[in-house]
Order: sequence, then structure tokens, then C-alpha cells
Amino acid sequence: MRKHRNHIDLSILICVLTLMVLSLGVVYSASSSWAEYKFGGSERLLGSHTIKVLIGFAALFVFMNIDYKKYRKLTKPVLIGAVLLLAGTLALGGEVKGAARWLRFGGMGFQPSELAKYALIFHLCVLLVQKKDKLGDFKTGYLPLLIWTGLVTVLVILQPNFSTAAMILTISLILLFIGKVKISHLALTVAPAIPLMIGYMLSAPYRMQRVMNFFTGGGDASGGGNYQLRQGIIGFGNGGIFGLGPGESRQRDLYLPESYGDFVFSIVGEEYGLIGTVAMMGLFLLILLRGIRIAKHAKDDFGRYLAVGITLSITLYAVVNAGVSLGLLPTTGLPMPFVSYGGSAIVFSAIAIGVLLNISSQTDMHPRL
Repeated sequence: MRKHRNHIDLSILICVLTLMVLSLGVVYSASSSWAEYKFGGSERLLGSHTIKVLIGFAALFVFMNIDYKKYRKLTKPVLIGAVLLLAGTLALGGEVKGAARWLRFGGMGFQPSELAKYALIFHLCVLLVQKKDKLGDFKTGYLPLLIWTGLVTVLVILQPNFSTAAMILTISLILLFIGKVKISHLALTVAPAIPLMIGYMLSAPYRMQRVMNFFTGGGDASGGGNYQLRQGIIGFGNGGIFGLGPGESRQRDLYLPESYGDFVFSIVGEEYGLIGTVAMMGLFLLILLRGIRIAKHAKDDFGRYLAVGITLSITLYAVVNAGVSLGLLPTTGLPMPFVSYGGSAIVFSAIAIGVLLNISSQTDMHPRL
């Protein structure tokens, strides 16, 4: 007999598909001037982004139909592979803006840190279930979790990619807390980790400059300091409440660096106004609320932890990206999930959402008639 399943959570599916479809217009508008200047054609980045969005669509629907329990036996080999790719990136990866974060295969780029982030989340969920009765013991229960988390975090930080490493560590620690790891063990991890990461963050002049600019508001008009942030905030100011309209951004015209990437939220604010930005963050809020609800109704601990980890990885990135664009947080290189230009982040996030939807289909939230 075929195994009975309920309906998936349509709210999350609609939110994610809406974000991915809207990203086509936003990325095209944000990148058109730069693409025209760099490549001689305003549609150059749109074509590449469209392919990645279509792959994301396909990945979401494929993984939505695979039983999430099947991943329990695969998490360790996938995580080992991700760690090897991170190590290979340090040795062979293409350097972009002083950081080795990409592996190139022909004309395609691949960012192993995105795979490693989700591979770590999945494996931590497995370990939390396997070691449920041993979590109180530091050596046999907590140490294996700490080793995997530390290994991935350190390899990402060495690229160097401090912001992604900090997010991976934060999501992992929250997941361990929800998995009922002893508070004293987490405190022993956080206590040395905070000064070490602060020391590393301040060890490079450009990272220290970002922090100083955030607290002092420093910067100049030549492209240094807070120039990118100032141009992004000007975009929000241009948009006002209702926005200038789709495709009417002024900041994209070579004023705002990375307008189609890390600062795409500023273009949303400029073209769609306060209403557009609130609506976008409302979609992420709905994903957060529905993801938590899926976790509460999951049939087993693995599904519960996995739903929490996936939901956090999507919504926390969105909050940090929006905070950076608004000047509420120091400038980082984190994308807006499903909206920023990029392939690895879109595809792996779509896969993760597909897994989350499969978990939802095995709860009693949406019973079939």
C-alpha cells in the first residue's frame, strides 16, 4: 500500500515562490546598469539569475516529495564531503575580493559554504537524536556536536568569510540549545568563542574599519567607509512610502555597489517603498511562524529539530540582511534569501525549503479529506 501523506504547508510554498519570482524583476532592475557597463547588455545577469531560480524551483519540488527520514543515513557522508570541499576551496578556490569562497567548474561557480551550512544543520539534528540520552555528558554527548560545528566554522572563517561563519555558529548553538544540550556546556563554548571571533574580526584592517564605521558613522564619498551603506539608505529615502515604481531605481546606476547582491533590499525599498519592504519582511515572518508550527507538530525529534534549523537559516539571514541595509548592523556579505543574485544560496535554500515542506506533509496540520 502506498504510504498516506497529508498536504504540504501551502503558506510557506507560496511565500518562497513569490520571493523567487519577484527576485527576477528586482535583480534585473538592480543589475541592468552594471551589466550594460560591464558586459554591454543589460540582461546579462538576469539570464544567469533566471537559470538559477528555475533550478531552485525544480530542486524545491523534487525534495518536497522525498521522505525527510531518508536523510538520517546520509548526513555524515554529505557533511564530510562538504568539509573536504571547504578545504579544497582554501587550496584551489577562485579568489574574489580577497577571499577564496568559490570553486569553479567550467563557467559555473559553486560556494561550498552554503552546502556546508545545511549539511551541518542536518547532521547536528541526527546527532541530537542519536545522543539524546548522552547530551549531559561532555565527552560522549556534547563533544562530537562541538567538533563538527567548530570544524565547519573554522574552515569558513579561513576563506575568510567571517559573517557566514558567525551565522553558522549562531544557528548551530541555537539548535543545540533547542536540542536540550546543557547550558553549562554551551556557556563553555560561547565564553571563549566570543573574544576569539571579536579578535579575529578586528585582526584585518578592512574588518576593523567596518566596525569602526558602524559605531562612528565614518566614511567618505570615494567608495570607502560607509559609502555603500549611505547609498543604500539614500535608496530607501528615494522610495518613501510607495516607491518610485518597478525599474525606476536611481541608485542602481553605478551609485550603489552590489545593488543586485548584498544590498538588493535597498533597491526593493527604492522601487517599492516602505510598503514593499514591509511586505517582503512579512513573507519571511510568515515563513518563521509556519516553520515553528511545523516543528511543533513534527512526528519525531529529527523532523522537529530539522524544521527549526531550516527555518532559522532562512529567516535569520533575511533579518541580518535587512538590518545591514538599514544601517542597524555592521556591513556583512550575507544575501537576502531567494532574492539576492546568486546560485548556490538560492538552490540550497530551495532544497532546504523542500525538506521543510516534506516534514509539514507528515504532520496533522493539513489532513487530506
